[in-house]
Amino acid sequence: AEEKTADGQGTTAPGFPKLDLPIQPPFPPMEAKRADKIPAGDHWQFEPKWDGFRAIVFRSDDTIAIQSKAGQPLTRYFPELVDAFLALKPKKFILDGEIVVPVGGHLSFDDLLQRIHPAESRVRKLAAESPSNYFVFDILYAKGKALNARPIEERREKLEAFFASAGATERVHLSPATA
Repeated sequence: AEEKTADGQGTTAPGFPKLDLPIQPPFPPMEAKRADKIPAGDHWQFEPKWDGFRAIVFRSDDTIAIQSKAGQPLTRYFPELVDAFLALKPKKFILDGEIVVPVGGHLSFDDLLQRIHPAESRVRKLAAESPSNYFVFDILYAKGKALNARPIEERREKLEAFFASAGATERVHLSPATA
């Protein structure tokens, strides 16, 4: 079966490589819905709110693309994350999560903001001094299947299975969630 891109055209947006994936950047992230109160019942899933940049990560073989929530390319600003995603065993995936910079036992949004810098030498210096991490809370594509239309409960199961077989990395983490 031939896979088609989400836009049906196979086109690539400026700043992103063409990927051998059915979903191409920029792609809108899956969004939680706001509620006035915490829902009752045991069929809800709760996750922490990270103080970082929402980002979708695309891997197609040896190519990584990191996209911001607004659809902008972020790949060049996080070389340590590119290396971490390339170290994972699966060769094709799309993950949705949050880029954070831990500093002194807490997350530093200020240090994260400094990473968006035009000079590559500055980005590499900051990546070495205060490396970023990526907390994954959703999976949109894995094992040859687009999952973005599937329910969150099913995607969470697929995400946990992905992490169980992906191999360890010190930069990429499964975000905790309630059952």
